[in-house]
Amino acid sequence: MPPSRLVIPDLADKAILVTGGSTGIGAAVARGFAEQGARVAIGYHASEAPALAIKREIEAAGGEALTVRGDVSDPRECDRIVAEAAAGFGGLDGLVNNAGLMLGRIASFEADDEQARDVIDLNARSVVSMTRAAVPWLARQGGFIINTTSIAARNGGGNGAVLYAAAKGFVSTLTRGAAKELIGKAIRVNAVAPGVIATPFHERYSDADMMEALRRTVPLGRVGTPEECVGAYLFLASEALSGYIVGQIIEVNGGQLMP
Repeated sequence: MPPSRLVIPDLADKAILVTGGSTGIGAAVARGFAEQGARVAIGYHASEAPALAIKREIEAAGGEALTVRGDVSDPRECDRIVAEAAAGFGGLDGLVNNAGLMLGRIASFEADDEQARDVIDLNARSVVSMTRAAVPWLARQGGFIINTTSIAARNGGGNGAVLYAAAKGFVSTLTRGAAKELIGKAIRVNAVAPGVIATPFHERYSDADMMEALRRTVPLGRVGTPEECVGAYLFLASEALSGYIVGQIIEVNGGQLMP
C-alpha cells in the first residue's frame, strides 16, 4: 500500500487472517492492515465477490492478500481455514476473529434448538475453534488475537437479539480468559466491541425506524462507520503501541455505553 499510509511500522509484513473479512467491519479491518504493509488473508463464507474485490483492491495498491473460503461455525473448517492462510503466507502472526451474524431477530426463548445452536456456533464456538487452530502457528514467534465482540455483550442486546448478545458475552469472557492462558506463549489476546455501526449487518436486521431509535441513544449523534473501528484493531495488533495491553476490550460506540 502507499508508503504515506504506513504509520505503524511493526505491522509491515505481518501475516494476518481476518474472518468475516469480506464486508462491513471485517473488510475495513482487512484494508486497514494492508495499508500498514501487512499481508492479509480475507476469510469469507458466502460473500465471494466482495472478498475478491477487496483482494484486488489491496493488490492494486501494492499490497499482498489472499482469500480463504470456509464456514467458521464448523470446527473442521476452522482448521482448514487457518492452515490455508498460514500456507499461503508461510506462517501466521495475527488472527482477527470477526465473523458473526445475528441470523434473524427472534425472541430468545421462542427460538428453536436449531436457531439457538446456529447463533452460538457462528458467534461463539467459532472463536474457540479458530483460536485453537491458530495457536500453534502464532506460538512459533508470538503474535496476537483480536476478537470482535459487541456492545450487546454488555447491554443484553436489542429486540430479538438476545441470543446474539449472549454469544458475544461469551466472546468477551473468553477474551479475558484466553488472554491469561496464552500470554505465556507470547500471544496477546484482546477484543474490540463495536456499537451501532452502519454495515450490511444492520441493513439485514434493522429497519430505518430502528436505526433512528438507536442513533438517538448515541451521544455523538450518529451511527459509526466500519472505518472508525479500524484504529482500535491496528492499535491492539501493534506490539509497539499496545505491548502491555492484555485481555482488554476497547469499546467503539460514540459514547452510547461508557463502562
